[in-house]
Amino acid sequence: MKEANIRTVLNASNLENEVELIQGCKAGNDLARKRLYTLYSEQMLAICYRYTGDMDAAYDVLHDGFIKIFTKFSFRGEASLKTWITKVMVTQSLDYLRKVKRTSQLMIHEEQLPEIPETEGLSEAHSLTEEQLLSFVAELPDGCRTVFNLYVFEEKSHKEIGKLLHIKEHSSTSQLHRAKVILAKRIKEYMRYEERK
Repeated sequence: MKEANIRTVLNASNLENEVELIQGCKAGNDLARKRLYTLYSEQMLAICYRYTGDMDAAYDVLHDGFIKIFTKFSFRGEASLKTWITKVMVTQSLDYLRKVKRTSQLMIHEEQLPEIPETEGLSEAHSLTEEQLLSFVAELPDGCRTVFNLYVFEEKSHKEIGKLLHIKEHSSTSQLHRAKVILAKRIKEYMRYEERK
């Protein structure tokens, strides 16, 4: 069998499995729910951690997110299943941050932001593992981390971020810039430390 044909068969098989999985979850089938959780929980935990910056909180958000998914399985097929689950987890993470009043730290007026010089950027990030880079993102201050995640990973515009977080568009831009500067500094420190080993 040619490689292209094998890929087509595998993709069709995955699609059939996903359709079965979706139907099972909509019907409230516990085996389907368990399979869905097994398939996506690790990736979704990483997303929750990226937003909360705290592993215990990330587990709580993950748990609440899956309860929401299983209680009302409203997937309509407008995007992939993974994209839909990711959106649920991002929303759940933002709700968590609002609940614990950590998004209030996003309400930063421009005069409160320190002057930050331009940096060479995050060019050294490619030599880090994904795990290391995500841990640096998780260490960012709440406001910077939330804006960075929404802009970089969810591909939201500053206008969309402003509406989501109830902040000015310019505040979103400033927070993203600040996040990049902090990350660039942290990556440089880490690389210097690694070179000295």
